[in-house]
Amino acid sequence: MSVLLLLISALILIYLGVGGTTAALVMSIATLVGVFQDEWHLASVLFGGLFLALALILVIPSELRLDKFSRPLLGWVRSRLPKLSSTEEEALKSGSVDWDGELFSGKPQWSKLLDARPAHLTSEEQAFLDGPVEKLCAMLDDWKITHEHYDLPDKAWKFIRENGFFGLVIPKEDGGMGFSNTAHSEIVMKISTRSVSAAVTVMVPNSLGPGELLMHYGTDEQKKHYLPRLAGGEEIPCFALTSPIAGSDAGAIPDKGIVCKGEWNGKEVLGLKVTWNKRYITLAPVATLIGLAIKVYDPESLLGDNADIGVTCVLVPRETEGVHAGARHLPMNTVFMNGPTWGNEVFIPMDQVIGGQDMLGKGWTMLLECLSIGRSISLPALGTGAGKVASLATGSYAYTREQFGRSISQFEGVQEALEPIAGYTYMMDAARLLTSGMLDRGVRPAVPSALLKYRNTDLMRIVINHAMDVVAGRGVITGPRNFMARAYNAVPIGITVEGANILTRSLMVFGQGAIRCHPFIVEEIAAAGMEDEDKAAKKFDGIFYRHLAHTTRNALRALVLGLTGGLLESVPRQGGIKSSYRQLARFSAGFALMTDVTLLSVGGGLKARQRLSGRMADCLVQLYYASAVIKQWHEEGYPDDQRPLVEWCLQTCLRDLQHSMREAIINFPVPALRWPLRLLVFPLGATGLNGPDDKLGTRVAASIVEDTPLRQRISRGVYTTMDPDDSLGRVLNAYKLANETADMRGRLHDAVRNRDEDDLDGIALLMGHQRKELVDWACAEGVVKADECDKLEEALTALYDVIRVDAFDEEGLKALSRCAKGKRKVVERPARD
Repeated sequence: MSVLLLLISALILIYLGVGGTTAALVMSIATLVGVFQDEWHLASVLFGGLFLALALILVIPSELRLDKFSRPLLGWVRSRLPKLSSTEEEALKSGSVDWDGELFSGKPQWSKLLDARPAHLTSEEQAFLDGPVEKLCAMLDDWKITHEHYDLPDKAWKFIRENGFFGLVIPKEDGGMGFSNTAHSEIVMKISTRSVSAAVTVMVPNSLGPGELLMHYGTDEQKKHYLPRLAGGEEIPCFALTSPIAGSDAGAIPDKGIVCKGEWNGKEVLGLKVTWNKRYITLAPVATLIGLAIKVYDPESLLGDNADIGVTCVLVPRETEGVHAGARHLPMNTVFMNGPTWGNEVFIPMDQVIGGQDMLGKGWTMLLECLSIGRSISLPALGTGAGKVASLATGSYAYTREQFGRSISQFEGVQEALEPIAGYTYMMDAARLLTSGMLDRGVRPAVPSALLKYRNTDLMRIVINHAMDVVAGRGVITGPRNFMARAYNAVPIGITVEGANILTRSLMVFGQGAIRCHPFIVEEIAAAGMEDEDKAAKKFDGIFYRHLAHTTRNALRALVLGLTGGLLESVPRQGGIKSSYRQLARFSAGFALMTDVTLLSVGGGLKARQRLSGRMADCLVQLYYASAVIKQWHEEGYPDDQRPLVEWCLQTCLRDLQHSMREAIINFPVPALRWPLRLLVFPLGATGLNGPDDKLGTRVAASIVEDTPLRQRISRGVYTTMDPDDSLGRVLNAYKLANETADMRGRLHDAVRNRDEDDLDGIALLMGHQRKELVDWACAEGVVKADECDKLEEALTALYDVIRVDAFDEEGLKALSRCAKGKRKVVERPARD
């Protein structure tokens, strides 16, 4: 009995997270009670005392624990911890942890999520969106940009440079707009709904580039000289990281700078002789200031004994002798400026190193810190914008398009496609705002930025594909009428750039998160790396047993919450979504447990177990996106009209989370651990989380079809026009007229259905005079009133116009061919100048 009571009390204490002297006292009392119950039986005293002594050794720090347990364990742990390259060590040191750390803890504190300051815009930022951003969007005709001019119009370039679009995040004191990260995201998102090419042109100088690097790391002289020029558009920046061989792996780039002396402005100065060959560099063809990531070497020991200094970020003015740029890539027929740049032994002074000579070799840290910012904003905003415009346009088109005498939005097959368009768009927007809110609070979310970029661009692909299915042939024919083609073309760009999604999912999200966000692993790695064995053992002793309790607690929580459906978990009451909170808490515990088991069993081999890492990344993604949806609904005051969307998102996340976690367990690389994990995480089997049912899916599909405030909420931030000659405006105008004439058209359809065959030979809407004849007949028969006829004819004309596609005559195709002609050039590394 003494051992049993001791075990029960220990498990309860671990489950509740109670430790230290309190835990020691409770376990001692439980053991004594057991001994009394056994009437001081010798076996009870011996075994109870033995197990109590062992428990107290584990709970209370002592020299005995240090020498007999911690020191041997430290050696074993050193063999299990992943071996980190210098690049990976820098990655772990960069950025900070926020809500992602709570999800890795196994017991997320929901108050931290709900009480955190949300993303918001100032009145000045909103005015910029309503003013200059609207004006810029109105200047843009994406068909002409992508198929006729292969560039933004000159007036757009001028407007961008003169109105601060290149200095959105540069502080006001340096000539910039000084906007928040949320404003940056909203601006990029809105422009992207009009033209992806224009959005990329604006977003790149404001994310990872010379401006961002100079703000954080530049010398006072560099900031004073460059930031006002960048903010005012006098300088157009680009940043060149990607090389043909190494891709974006800064640790493997062959581009180099050799420390030497050379001539600059007529004087001999210390500097770098830089050789580089980069590709896929946005704005490189027009950049006046080229940022480069290179590796610096000092073979002549001009700076000291260290010959291999490391990754460094430098600035090279375009007019510097030996700099090559100007040729262009065409990324999937979007025409933002993108191309290669190269140079061979181009000399620059040390003043051109970002941060000066003291920052030599610190470029990777600089890049990682800034990448977590840019990656959190640019492409997630682009993906969300695509989802919003797809929701607005496709919902409108589905309502206006009729087949078999009724709107295709009433077909269940079409609703099945509209449902994820609406749901995933809401989900993308929530995750985008959660992360931009973190940035505005000063967080540098390294792991959330990676998972957000990966998931939002992946959802963009899913949403756009569904939208193309709905618009069908209307979306296939390229031309100025097509409102989906350019977004469809842009999908692979988002998937690929700023970290290809395959690698981001299978290496970065969980690979970095398992260490960076874990409450103990980073400290254990630090302890294991200490050279002083005594200090290492003491530091490790103070961490390991808390880690052991953490793992045990999460195993118990996963089991208990799995058996009870999370009923024992205390969760917020707001919103009436307690069951979702409980399931998320349960899976957070299971996720934390599996993280520890993975690190324990796979250890340094995690990088080679990319299927496992990818599935665990998917688990984290679903936990994060479900949290984001809850946060967004909370910030908007739990409006009831959003409840179907919120429930759809949460049920979808939980279903996909269960699937990913189950797949991770079934395919766990250590077979002996599969059944214990399955028992702890899924004690009752993987049941009950089947995702949204058809009834809920129908309501979600209707949210982008019916003309309600909810539809406006989903598409909030889209640039809209009612111009019937505009690709999107044509659809929105037809949608408006269709709603206004719904009753008239219903009467007309009923009348035609019951007509005398001699009176009217069918509804032929192909020709304008036929539509007029139909309306005249309806007026004559009293189907519609006289004052309704013009409106009805206008609506019928718009409804036909919205389904028309472009057709080019021979001269039109010749004109397009003339616009597209250019000299093809395969750019390789040039010979020495």
